[in-house]
Amino acid sequence: MSVNKERETTIIEISNLQKSFGNHKVLRNINLKVHKGEFIAIVGKSGCGKSTLLRLLAGLETASSGEIYTNGERLEGRNPLAKIMFQDGRLLPWKKVFQNVGLGLKEDWKERAKKVLEQVGLAERANDWPSVLSGGQRQRVALARALVHEPDILLLDEPLGALDALTRIEMHQLIEDLWIDKRFTAVLVTHDVEEAVALANRVILIEDGEIVMDHSIKLPFPRQRDHPLFSPTVNQILNRILGKDKISNSGIRLTK
Repeated sequence: MSVNKERETTIIEISNLQKSFGNHKVLRNINLKVHKGEFIAIVGKSGCGKSTLLRLLAGLETASSGEIYTNGERLEGRNPLAKIMFQDGRLLPWKKVFQNVGLGLKEDWKERAKKVLEQVGLAERANDWPSVLSGGQRQRVALARALVHEPDILLLDEPLGALDALTRIEMHQLIEDLWIDKRFTAVLVTHDVEEAVALANRVILIEDGEIVMDHSIKLPFPRQRDHPLFSPTVNQILNRILGKDKISNSGIRLTK
C-alpha cells in the first residue's frame, strides 16, 4: 500500500503511547495503525493494559505521553467518531428498551431506536423494561444503543464475558453480520482467543504493556468454527500467549 493510500484509509493511528497510574506504567510505547473497516481484537492476560488502551481510544482516559489520531485529527477529550460497549449493558432500569437505545438522540429518535432494535432482533421487546430481559438480550440492547449513532468506530470492552457459551456464539454471529453490513471499524478487547479469531481481521497481543504480536487472520467471512484453519489459528495464538511459541510463525509478526 502506498503512503498516500495508507493515509486515506487509516482511521486510528497510535504513536508512542504511554499510560501510567502513579508509578505503575500500564502501557509503554504503543504504536498501532488501524484501517477503515478493519476488525481488530486485542488480547492478553489480565492486567496487561488492553482495557486501558480501549478507554484511551474512547477518550475516557488521558495518555501520559504519546498521541492518538482518528481520521488524521489528534484526539483530545472524548472521541467523536467512537461509541463504546462495556461488559455490563449499563441500561437504565427506569427506562424502557427503546428509550435506552434512544438516549442522546433528538430528531426522529423513536423511529431510529426501533429500526436498530429490528437489526439486533429485539423489535418485539421495544416496550419492555430491562429487568425482564435475559443477559444476552440486554447486551443486544447495549449493542443497539451504540449502533444507533452510526459510529465510525465501535469499541467493545469484553462485552460478552458474562454470557453463557451458546449466547456468546449467537452474539458473535450478530456482531459479525452487522459489521459486514455496515463496515464500521471495530476494536474488541477480549480474554477469549477463540472469540478474537471468530471476529477479527487482526489479533493484537499485549504483554507487560507492550504490543508483542500483530497477527493477520486469514480465515474467510462469515467465519466458520469448523474451518480447518480455525482451531490451528486459535492454538497458535494461545501458545504465544502462554509462552510456548516465542519464535515468529508464518503469518505472525512479533515485535519483541
